[in-house]
Amino acid sequence: MLVPRGHTVYTPPQPNVIQEVAMTRAFVFPGQGAQTIGMGKALAEAYPAAQAVFDEVDEALGEKLSSLIWEGDIADLTLTQNAQPALMATSIAAIRALEAEGVSVTDATFVAGHSLGEYSALAAAGSLAVADAARLLRTRGQAMQSAVPVGEGAMAAILGLDLDAVRAVAEEAAQGEVCQAANDNDPTQVVVSGSKAAVERAAEIAKEKGAKRAVMLPVSAPFHCALMQPAADVMAEALATVEIKTPTVPLVANVRAEAVTDPDLIRQLLVEQVTGSVRWRESVQYMAAQGVTETWEIGAGKALSGMIRKINRDIAGKAISTPDDVQKVTQAES
Repeated sequence: MLVPRGHTVYTPPQPNVIQEVAMTRAFVFPGQGAQTIGMGKALAEAYPAAQAVFDEVDEALGEKLSSLIWEGDIADLTLTQNAQPALMATSIAAIRALEAEGVSVTDATFVAGHSLGEYSALAAAGSLAVADAARLLRTRGQAMQSAVPVGEGAMAAILGLDLDAVRAVAEEAAQGEVCQAANDNDPTQVVVSGSKAAVERAAEIAKEKGAKRAVMLPVSAPFHCALMQPAADVMAEALATVEIKTPTVPLVANVRAEAVTDPDLIRQLLVEQVTGSVRWRESVQYMAAQGVTETWEIGAGKALSGMIRKINRDIAGKAISTPDDVQKVTQAES
């Protein structure tokens, strides 16, 4: 493993009896696709600290994003520039509700997020201010949407082939265009991204190679591939002006699938993440190898918990998106 000079990679302390008993939890944060109208509203109504998160995000963006989240049209919420800060706000609202009930992020061994969820994880761990995370995600969403003209890129989920097989499919399908493995989600699902024609070829080749299914995804841009380089350039500029602190809990980074704590390295990896693969399967395997036996999915949906079950059935997953969820997990802690 190569580490840039002056940067550090987090090395977990050697486990002892106390750690093996108490420090086995990771907080994980969902990515785009988990959004629903009404998400986080019950949390905001039940916990003033959760409402304050939505107020802070509204102020940071100069608009009532909370109204769109709770009362708007799903087509508008699903727009990348809206979905990304909205999902982060919902996740941090859930974190504030947990904190109000006495559970802290520092009770976890790691934080990790799927794609945009990495920003949620960093905000939860105090590495990014919530307002900064909201503005960065708005910029990220706009930059990713504009990087490739609509209709020129695509993504497809390949079901039933492992990462190496999908990489071979993508290479065969490229034919001079961009086609890459973008999301290694779990042992049964790898997403490819790139030029539309190349991704369509990949879907057909994958089925010929034994994939159970190859599903074209309803996305507005080809995320996490080389076509996103213009967006990566925008994010490099945006991130250069934002303070990033050492997280209170190590982040398992998407593009490294290992824990990091150094702010400059985190900044670099957030830029690399725009064009790089989301190594979620390996990230979960890494956390399991460090002793994690339980994950709490913080915010909207349960998609990550489903992936984690497929990656490692020894890891227990809990999804926390409502006041009832918060009460259940915090009461179990007491």
